Amino acid sequence: MNFPGMSGSSAASMTGFGGLGGNNTQGMTEQEQAMVKMMQSGMESCPLKTVISGVMGFGLGGMFGMFMAGMSYDSSLTPQSQNIANLPWRQQLKHGFKDMGSRSWSSAKNFGIVGALYSGTECCIEGLRAKNDLTNSVSAGCITGGILGAKAGPQAAAFGCVGFAAFSAAIDAYMRMPESD
Repeated sequence: MNFPGMSGSSAASMTGFGGLGGNNTQGMTEQEQAMVKMMQSGMESCPLKTVISGVMGFGLGGMFGMFMAGMSYDSSLTPQSQNIANLPWRQQLKHGFKDMGSRSWSSAKNFGIVGALYSGTECCIEGLRAKNDLTNSVSAGCITGGILGAKAGPQAAAFGCVGFAAFSAAIDAYMRMPESD
């Protein structure tokens, strides 16, 4: 896969994560080759992919929650913002940081769960089908969306399945597009 901004020669020399794939181990010591092989096998491990996706989702969700909490006080026209504006400056800061922390934590948990659930499901489907194609991401999206919507009932699970599958298909189709030079 070619990533945006990569020339054809550098893209051809990189397969897998971080250029660790292919037969690109010339000039490496045996210890370095063993380390590359260990990293490749680790990145093919479903549990490791799931954990990495969950941790990255947690971090991204935390930043997103912090950003959204900061944006919620941009207008003093809402009743909540007017009440906070009447407090002393130290109380305003205390309230703002407390709200930012709770929103960041909540968003981080949600993003982490979604990331781990989707990645683990997609990896298991890919392992069962022994193929890496668009069907895996669509199926994983449907299963993930269905699980996330299941608490709200069967209709929400169905909408979650369809919505998450469509989103997964769009993202994966975009990522699989050939680079146009």
